[in-house]
Amino acid sequence: MVYRFLLPGLAGIILFPDMAFAYVGPGAGLSAIGSLLVLVGAIVLAIIGFVWYPVRRLVLRRRTGAIQPQKEDPPH
Repeated sequence: MVYRFLLPGLAGIILFPDMAFAYVGPGAGLSAIGSLLVLVGAIVLAIIGFVWYPVRRLVLRRRTGAIQPQKEDPPH
């Protein structure tokens, strides 16, 4: 119901923007770009961590039959 009024208004704002009288200096611009790159990198690494390691574990399990626990050195 609300979308009937909200969607055309949002489309009008996106399709017909006004001039923004704003200035982003080089320091703020580089900080914003750096923050965006770090955020994207963190998301990519999180996806890799949640997907790659379980897949790797399954591959190792199929290849060796079972994951062998590593032997620890005896205490000295």
